Amino acid sequence: MKITTVLFDLDGTLLPMDQDEFVKSYFKLLAKKVAPLGYDPASLIDNIWAGTAAMVKNDGSRKNEEAFWAQFAKFYGDKVYDDIPVFDKFYSEEFNLAKDVCGFAPNAKKIVDGLCERGFEVVLATNPIFPPVATLSRISWAGLSAESFSLITNYSNSSYCKPNPKYYQEILSKIGKAPEECLMVGNDVEEDMIAQSLGMKVFLLTDCIINKKDRDISVYPHGDFEALADYLQTI
Repeated sequence: MKITTVLFDLDGTLLPMDQDEFVKSYFKLLAKKVAPLGYDPASLIDNIWAGTAAMVKNDGSRKNEEAFWAQFAKFYGDKVYDDIPVFDKFYSEEFNLAKDVCGFAPNAKKIVDGLCERGFEVVLATNPIFPPVATLSRISWAGLSAESFSLITNYSNSSYCKPNPKYYQEILSKIGKAPEECLMVGNDVEEDMIAQSLGMKVFLLTDCIINKKDRDISVYPHGDFEALADYLQTI
């Protein structure tokens, strides 16, 4: 079946980054923002990770957003729901300072724009653990336009997370495509290449590769942005 749709991961793919450095910067900024509301910085970080784990374990019975805040409320009570606007404001303002620890790949925009010009549908398949405003911020850091994507996954519109294959199945259902007509491009061997299990084609971008289980990557088409551009010319 002919490829009609290309899915891209964001962090470490279209937006180069050292994930550990990014998380360190991001949490420092967030802790500073919400400390005046009574969120102790040390426990805040632990509890955000707990909320993230709740999203990763989500079974599709609710949106990831609901899973996160329900878990977060277990630590702080229902006051967290009143504070959501403050968190959202953070992601549209102070969060942008975390851009300084990220890289920039000019070829990312060239590749996405080129696919759009060729008539491909392009989806931003970023792990949906952030609110929409945070995802839009990171898209802008990469020099990209949200309008380039027919779907952008975030914690408000998704009910699963990577590496659960059901995350990709949910995308397929939303865009009305068969897995055989889709290509997934990402930098994480476990989280992104799992799309292959559904029948999608995959490409592993190695610039900021994450391979926690040290798997053999020779089984996947892989390489840097130049290799990706060449590969995309073959579809």
